[in-house]
Amino acid sequence: MDVTPSRRGTNWLKPHRVVLILVALAIVLGSIFFMRWDWLPHYLPLALQGIWRTLWLLVVTSVLGIALAVPLGLVQAAGPWYLAAPAKAFCTVIRGTPLLLQLWLLYYGLGSLFPQFPWIRESFLWPYLRQAWPYGVLSLTLSYAGYEGEVMRGAFAGVPRGQLEAARAFGMRRFTIFRRIWLKQALHRALPTLAGETVLQLKATPLVATITMVDIYAVASRAAGTVRHL
Repeated sequence: MDVTPSRRGTNWLKPHRVVLILVALAIVLGSIFFMRWDWLPHYLPLALQGIWRTLWLLVVTSVLGIALAVPLGLVQAAGPWYLAAPAKAFCTVIRGTPLLLQLWLLYYGLGSLFPQFPWIRESFLWPYLRQAWPYGVLSLTLSYAGYEGEVMRGAFAGVPRGQLEAARAFGMRRFTIFRRIWLKQALHRALPTLAGETVLQLKATPLVATITMVDIYAVASRAAGTVRHL
């Protein structure tokens, strides 16, 4: 038996990686020595607030989105037609329309209707509905759920039916089968795609700057405008 130790750990420094490291180092050094940093003290508190808001949007919308994507995928994989059809239509519409359009429809469309109803303006929800962040959270959540609903549908359908039938033969309850067998394996199958969609969700958060939310992109735009005019 060959007991030669693997050289994978010692062979990671390949030429293309060396080139990428040198390019990244050059970019960092160029940024340090050739960029203007006099704007940083003025915008640092706002930048920290923007970073926090961006990360908050990412975490909240991803958690709410996957919580909505699980039932969307489940009803498409094993639900009755009167639940599967609306879920399929929802995922198709969300995936087939731009996120910016969805965001503007919610903020400028739905948000402009609420002030016309006195009972909404007098309710405890009005201080929140008049702000931009509920519409940003809702649009990003629905977008994430629309894409991940299709992913979870394929993940649920990919779990071998024999395991579910064996669990029923052992007398396990339907919810126990779903929680201990079906959901776990579906999430395991969908995990790589979920990670990729989470990265795309982070890249989509700058769109909320178009509805007056101050995230890191909005702060960077203000700082860039200030530096250009100095």
